[in-house]
Order: sequence, then structure tokens, then C-alpha cells
Amino acid sequence: MDLYKMGLWQVFVAGGPVMWPILLCSIFAFAVILEKFWHLRRIEIDTRQFLDKILELVKHHKIKEALQFCDGTPSPIAHILKAGILKYDRTREEIKEAIEDASLYEIPKLEKNLTTLATLAHVSPLLGLLGTVTGMVRCFQTIQMKATSLHPVSPGDLAGGIWEALLTTVAGLIVAIPTFVAYNYLVTRINNFILEMEKASTELVNFLTE
Repeated sequence: MDLYKMGLWQVFVAGGPVMWPILLCSIFAFAVILEKFWHLRRIEIDTRQFLDKILELVKHHKIKEALQFCDGTPSPIAHILKAGILKYDRTREEIKEAIEDASLYEIPKLEKNLTTLATLAHVSPLLGLLGTVTGMVRCFQTIQMKATSLHPVSPGDLAGGIWEALLTTVAGLIVAIPTFVAYNYLVTRINNFILEMEKASTELVNFLTE
């Protein structure tokens, strides 16, 4: 049977029961990736432009307007800078502490579900390996049964187990590779976002304590 002429369902069934958890991993990974991309897209802003606007308002003592501007910006950077602006008349240490406290709340939200994505990327090929092992077990079970009944073993007798072994490996890698690539991309993007937050926070602290 030609693999490239088989339907997806035929390939799925030929892969055996381990294909089901691999399918679940692919669904969860896809959902997490979509959610993270949507979330990062929603909170993305021009940090330089936003910070310049905030500093301009604070420079002219328009603290209320600066806080309102932060409230109207759906970004962790805005939330963190707001915490610093609320302490604009305090010492440098108090302002930094307020910003750090806000960061402890905002950064975990950025990193949410990344661990799940990494786990799925690692588990998928292991499930493929499990399918390979179970497929080979089927092959040796067939050999044992044929040998016990004194019947010769033909390649067709072993084909089902070998199909299962190879297809689960392929399926596991198909899920794991793009998931791992997406994970690394998201980690890099989030780290850059956190770096921007730190730079903006430092600049605001320096401005407020000049």
C-alpha cells in the first residue's frame, strides 16, 4: 500500500493506539501556540513612543494623565510603569520596589503555558518511541506465535507491527519539531519583551529621581 495514496485516517489507524495521545499533544500544542501568539500580538506596543509620552506627561507634572494613559494601554510595560509613577514623589528605592513588585505579577503572565509547550515538544517524540517499541513487540509476538504453531513467518505477517513502529515515530516527530521551534521563538520574543520592560523601567526610575 502506497503511503502517499493513503488517507489521513488510514495512516492514523495504521499507527496504532499510541497515535491518539500523539494527536492530543498536537491539539494542545496548537492551542497553546495560538494563544501565545494572540496574547503577544495584543500587548505589543512601540515601547519608545509610549515611554516618551509618559516622560513628557510626568515632566509637566500631569501625573493623572500619565496614569490614565497607562490604564488605556493593554501592555505589561504600561502596568509596570504605572506602579513606578504612583510612587513618583517617593525615594528611588521605593519606586524600584514598586516596579519590581509589579514585574513579579506581570512576567509570569507572559511566560504562562511555555512550560506546557516545552513538555509537549519533549513528550511527543517519546510517544513516537513508545509506538515504535509496541510495534516491534507485535512483530516478535507474531514470530513467536508462528514458531509455536510451526508455520513459516512471512514478511506480510510482520508488516502491521513495522507499520505501527514507523508511523508513530514519524507522527511524534511531526508534532515535536514545529512545537519545539515555536517554543524557542516564543521564549526569545518574551525575553526581548522583558528586556524592553527592564530598560523602560530603569529609564523611568532615573527620570523620576533626577
